[in-house]
Amino acid sequence: MPLIALLTALLCNLVPPVLAKIPQTFKVEGLEVEGVEGLKVERLNVEGDIALKGTNLKPANLPYSNAKGEQAVNFKPDNFKPANFKPDNFKPANLQPANFKISTLLKQGKGLYDSGRFAEAVDVLEQALESNQTQGDKLSEAMVLSNLSLAYQQLGLWTQAKNAIANSEKILRSLKATDKSTGYLQVLAQSLMIKGSIELGSSEAKAAMESWEQAAVTYGELGDEAGQIRSRINIAQALQELGMYKRALNLLNQVEESLTAQPDSLNKAIGLRSLGNMRQLVGELSQSRETLEKSLEIARNLPSSEEISATLFSLGNTARAQQELDEAIDYYQQAFDESLDPITKLEAQLNQLSLLIDNKRIAQAQALIPQIWPQLESLPLSRRSIYLRINFAQSLMKDEVRSIKDERNVQTSAKRLQLSAKTGVEPSYEIAKILATAVQQAKALGDKRAEAYALGSLGQLYQKNQQLPESQDLTQQALKLAQEINAPDISYRWQWQLGRILKQQGEEQNAIAAYTEAVNTLKSLRSDLVAVNQEVRFTFRESVEPVYREFVQLLLQSDSRNSNPDNLEKAREIIESLQLAELDNYFRSACLNATPVVIDQVIDQVDTKAALIYPIILPESVDIIIRLPQQQLRHYRTELPQDQTESTLEELRKFLQQVHRRAFLPMSQQVYNWVIRPIEEDLANSQVDTLVFVLDGALRNIPMAALHDGKQYLVEKYSIALTPGLDLMNPERLVREDIKVLTAGLSESRRGSVPLPFVEVELEKIKAQVPSEILLNQDFTETRFENSLEAATFPVVHIASHGQFSSEAQKTFIMTWDSNINVTELKELLQTTDLRQPTPIELLVLSACQTATGDKRAALGIAGVAIEAGARSTLATIWLVDDEVTAVLMNRFYQELTDKSISKAEALNRAQKSILQDPSYEHPYFWAPYIMVGNWL
Repeated sequence: MPLIALLTALLCNLVPPVLAKIPQTFKVEGLEVEGVEGLKVERLNVEGDIALKGTNLKPANLPYSNAKGEQAVNFKPDNFKPANFKPDNFKPANLQPANFKISTLLKQGKGLYDSGRFAEAVDVLEQALESNQTQGDKLSEAMVLSNLSLAYQQLGLWTQAKNAIANSEKILRSLKATDKSTGYLQVLAQSLMIKGSIELGSSEAKAAMESWEQAAVTYGELGDEAGQIRSRINIAQALQELGMYKRALNLLNQVEESLTAQPDSLNKAIGLRSLGNMRQLVGELSQSRETLEKSLEIARNLPSSEEISATLFSLGNTARAQQELDEAIDYYQQAFDESLDPITKLEAQLNQLSLLIDNKRIAQAQALIPQIWPQLESLPLSRRSIYLRINFAQSLMKDEVRSIKDERNVQTSAKRLQLSAKTGVEPSYEIAKILATAVQQAKALGDKRAEAYALGSLGQLYQKNQQLPESQDLTQQALKLAQEINAPDISYRWQWQLGRILKQQGEEQNAIAAYTEAVNTLKSLRSDLVAVNQEVRFTFRESVEPVYREFVQLLLQSDSRNSNPDNLEKAREIIESLQLAELDNYFRSACLNATPVVIDQVIDQVDTKAALIYPIILPESVDIIIRLPQQQLRHYRTELPQDQTESTLEELRKFLQQVHRRAFLPMSQQVYNWVIRPIEEDLANSQVDTLVFVLDGALRNIPMAALHDGKQYLVEKYSIALTPGLDLMNPERLVREDIKVLTAGLSESRRGSVPLPFVEVELEKIKAQVPSEILLNQDFTETRFENSLEAATFPVVHIASHGQFSSEAQKTFIMTWDSNINVTELKELLQTTDLRQPTPIELLVLSACQTATGDKRAALGIAGVAIEAGARSTLATIWLVDDEVTAVLMNRFYQELTDKSISKAEALNRAQKSILQDPSYEHPYFWAPYIMVGNWL
């Protein structure tokens, strides 16, 4: 039987006969797609890797779903259940409707909900609601409405979900004066939990917190400690969304104390697991692991196989977030071995598979695929099983489109993968079969969210096979469905995919329109992508960053052919949006909400001697966008493969730190030729004296001051500053008459650090230049530091202590005598000088920090500190410099800073040149790593 007939039979739910032969094409029928001519499997050859990670496609797109498919507390309304809101809580305990028919319908609805058949659950619950309204049982009606709200959310029916919970709340208010029963309180608590979930998913974190606080009070009246703990964990998530990190962490610590005081039980194990998942979400990864290990120990002592597997699954997720890949794979394997649930076992294996493929362990992936295949075929129909199919197909698509070297450096072609025991079947056909089945099953369940994922994924497969019209039809159908159910986390993916397809078809303007929509959708998500959809933490560089970079590439390629000011402006806006998205991802929340001033206004009106420079690394070029005072944007391009660009930058960074060698010079000149040479004439003609860079990617690791034109360094010609983006916070000059500095530092070794004996000299010299308070060694504790900040106003805060900048916020820290202060804690300490206050910190100086070794994106931590600290300017070092030289440079910097006629950037420039002019310290190692971030005025 031809494969076209086989696939048609599959989609019609018929049992097909055994394969006979392989035709050159097949057609996916039954999908209401006009013009789909079939997938030409013989010519699948696509460059690039833009598929979603397998972990993005768990049931209901549940990031870090646990082994039972439960959801963490922080997800959008369509896939949100409060922490540990288990199926058992679907109907409040001890509330049995008097009417047998209603009770039967509720049990039936619960069973359908638990099995992922949400549309059928809605039908049954609506019948129960109608019966309740006939019977006049108001409390039972309120309960059914809250349950309906859950089911509506799963189907993406937001309006219905909100109306149902509002009606439930209205009934409960009417019963408040007359009904004080346990049943009433149980329904009220559940309704408040669900209401909070809707509010958080609607970006109403304050309202969500209030709902969950009321739920906690209600659970207290019931004496339900487990319910109180669930509520408090949810409150911590709302606090985190509101940027109240310290309060969130304090609350989690209180929850842990409450749980620890309880005797060991299943509820305690579940509570600790929920707490561990929440700690993972807010970035406390080591604490997450400790808490989950406590939960695991209790579960094993009970013993509870179900809870053991769920906790092992969570431990796998935490290990993955910590980049401990071998441990993550081992935890997933243990979860597989422990679980008795076939879907849980498959989820664990699919997480393993995505990890193996992403880390090029192809031999191990090949061994795992045949184990997954037969399990997939035997799954019962449910949302979870649909998402497992999509998950598997996405992993196979990623592997199919690239030939890579595995861990033994053996070249492996993905087309050789055997997906099942059947031989001679092309992988692309098997993938299409998996996705076609997922589409049909989603239709059968009435699950538009799952259907949108499956259709879009099928469109992706057609795109990879260069069947672009068919791919476009499928993608547009998927996008229409996603928009119908208001699912922006799906919509942006298919808008992005549509942009790629249109670009491949040469429809440039339509492609720009599609990319514009994708970026706008991403902007609307912001905190959802990083705090609500936590799996994006793993996939930001795959499923978010490429949207921006591909769009910039499209706009600049168009401009290169035909100069277009609008495209240039749009490209600049998009690269700015990427910078903001990276910082959001870094902090796991929308990090910057203060009112900014557009930086163009600053160089046009305030500092007309400054130029804005945007170097952008693209796959085939280094592009420069420059904005000169009161002039339009200009664009220059150097054709260059990205791997060559990045390898040169990596080598330059390495040689700049080798103080006894000058091997850096040729590379420094080469990067100068990419970034500065094309705009030299523009700069000279404009007579600017300050260059303000918005750096991209690997360029962040290079101090621009060290670029060399063959005769002199860039720092010898210009003052230099960096800014994270287009907007600048409070662009005002430092009032020099009011300079007062809080200085703090460690000269002695602490926790294995190298002593910095000249720190004491550095702080004393600063005090000789400007009024200062000094916290040195034992006096520099977190508490003393906080007390000093609260006791007086310091426009300048100077910290001379070991610290590290990392691409992960939790690994970015400043060392004090008694602790390490991470970047979010630093914000809390400096909260009295927040941007909303009348006296923010004008300048934060970190004179002994360095970027994390081996972390190519560590310089993001500098921008992170600059933003999070709330300072208008941050002066930091990107590698650890000789502390004796630092003391000299900082003395000169503060001496220059008292000159009212110059900017902070020029003060730094003069200090750097004073070191450069000393023959003993002319190597860039000594003076180049000091960078000014933010307001340079």
